[in-house]
Amino acid sequence: MAIHVDIAILGGGPGGYTAAIRAAQAGKTVAIVEKDKLGGTCLHKGCIPSKSLLRSAEVYRTLMQAADYGIAVQNGAVSLAFDKVQSRKGQAVDSLHRGLQGLMKRHGIVLINGAGRVIGPSIFSPKSGSLAVELASGEMESVVCDNLIIATGSTPRSLPGLEADGRYALNSDHALAMEQLPQSILIVGGGVIGVEWASMLQDFGVAVTLVEAGARLLPGEDAEISTEIAKALRRRGVRVLTSVQLKTETYTAGEEGISIAASTPDGDVVLGGEKLLLSVGRQPNGEGIGLENTDVRIDKGAIVVNAFGQSNEPHIYAIGDVTGGMQLAHAAAHAGIVAVDHLCGEQPVLVPDHLIPRCIYSSPEIASYGLTEEAARRAGHDVRIGKIPFQAIGKAIVLGESEGFVKVIADLTSGDILGAHIIGAHATDLISEAVLSSWLNATPWEVGSMIHPHPTLSEAIGEAMLAVEGKSISY
Repeated sequence: MAIHVDIAILGGGPGGYTAAIRAAQAGKTVAIVEKDKLGGTCLHKGCIPSKSLLRSAEVYRTLMQAADYGIAVQNGAVSLAFDKVQSRKGQAVDSLHRGLQGLMKRHGIVLINGAGRVIGPSIFSPKSGSLAVELASGEMESVVCDNLIIATGSTPRSLPGLEADGRYALNSDHALAMEQLPQSILIVGGGVIGVEWASMLQDFGVAVTLVEAGARLLPGEDAEISTEIAKALRRRGVRVLTSVQLKTETYTAGEEGISIAASTPDGDVVLGGEKLLLSVGRQPNGEGIGLENTDVRIDKGAIVVNAFGQSNEPHIYAIGDVTGGMQLAHAAAHAGIVAVDHLCGEQPVLVPDHLIPRCIYSSPEIASYGLTEEAARRAGHDVRIGKIPFQAIGKAIVLGESEGFVKVIADLTSGDILGAHIIGAHATDLISEAVLSSWLNATPWEVGSMIHPHPTLSEAIGEAMLAVEGKSISY
């Protein structure tokens, strides 16, 4: 017998499980179909495990620098047990996974472990959008629903002629499962994932070469952020190369390591390492899920939706990475809430993309939202900049993490905050105040006039806001 629910959700990542909880809270019957584990890529192959590794890398780096804080490590020895690092990562993932399973039970959400495909009209339903699910046992299950939400996420991209084999050439999924660290690694791609892995592996003592095809790292971020992170990585020993064109036909891999020729602004070079890590972005998981049985429109592999996540088949919604756009767990979760509220007849709270914060967990951390300086000027704004280095902030000095800055971009005429860009300690925790300021239409003067506690890193936000009008006290 088919399972009948009000809302079926294909994919159990942050978008899918958030949508499921919201729907259950609205009194809907809900089923999630997930082929792997509840929590999706974010919990099992992305956000959580990578940040656990980054935390271990941070602790290791701090211990290596303990003498700078007046602390002598016994016998002067600090060692890294990577198996314990991986074990701690697994414990964090398992704990959160159990918590999610408990939430599903608490809200009465049916969780079906299997590979789901969207089917067309059938004897069970006169319209497309129901699901045929192949269970782990090989048996089939049918899920009939009034509304379908597709939340199948994304997978790592490859480069033509340079595909990940899991042995010598890795993607981020493979890297997270490494049982031992390589002596050296070539990271291809200087975006978010590449920068995070370069930072982490350098802290763990791996010799890292990071190459980017574009003119700078993190091409989507403010140019000053890109310059600062490149300097920070180089200071720590990462070899950073930009404007690099790989000659994929020269790639070789074997027990002696990997090798590939490349063109750089300084001439041709041969790059190598024990391993290669591909970090060239992610692609939507829109294939193999039965969309050909519907009239849902696809563009460049992504499902086309409106502001509410609704496809051109009104009862079928899609959220998160599978729709392209900002591939962020928190963006997917919000999209899930919007989709459920809309299909329930409520008025969703729509947050524009430019108010969605972007976070990079390298060392130093990076966080931003809104327009870059270049984009603001290109859009015709009369730009006013406020910028404060963390060297001017007492708490940063105390922490021993004074590199980086806070940069606020405002419109001189309207007083609107157009964006904020932070590179420095705990940047990912600090960005929310700036985002909230824009959400509430505050001006830089209003934010700067608010009393920020001393000594805290949050003072950098207030001082940068004051700096927009040349009224910073500390710099």
